[in-house]
Amino acid sequence: QVQLVESGGGLVQAGGSLNLSCAASVRMFTIYGMGWFRQAPGKEREVVARIQWKDGSTYYPDSVKGRFTISRDNAKNMMYLQLDRLKHEDTAVYYCAATNLLPVGSRKDRYSYWGQGTQVTVTK
Repeated sequence: QVQLVESGGGLVQAGGSLNLSCAASVRMFTIYGMGWFRQAPGKEREVVARIQWKDGSTYYPDSVKGRFTISRDNAKNMMYLQLDRLKHEDTAVYYCAATNLLPVGSRKDRYSYWGQGTQVTVTK
């Protein structure tokens, strides 16, 4: 069983940066990929980044491409999301997630393991 815990959220001005972390409780032998999702009030949960655990290949939607960077440290069972040039519309609860399915994919129902979420608030 995998347990994920996010940290690093907070309040930041538009144009600023944050770095989010996600820690896994155990080594994930069967996990193929991890992703970061966000959910703003009144909106669907959406992927903002994902990474294939083995080879490090990444995906970003157009809304964050060039501003967000996902990375992982396999030895430490850690995943990170660097958020740069933040916009007010980036305000949301950010969740880390893990999947044991291939291809990794972006649909939230492909991810079986989720963290509790960390709030990111970007002022105008």
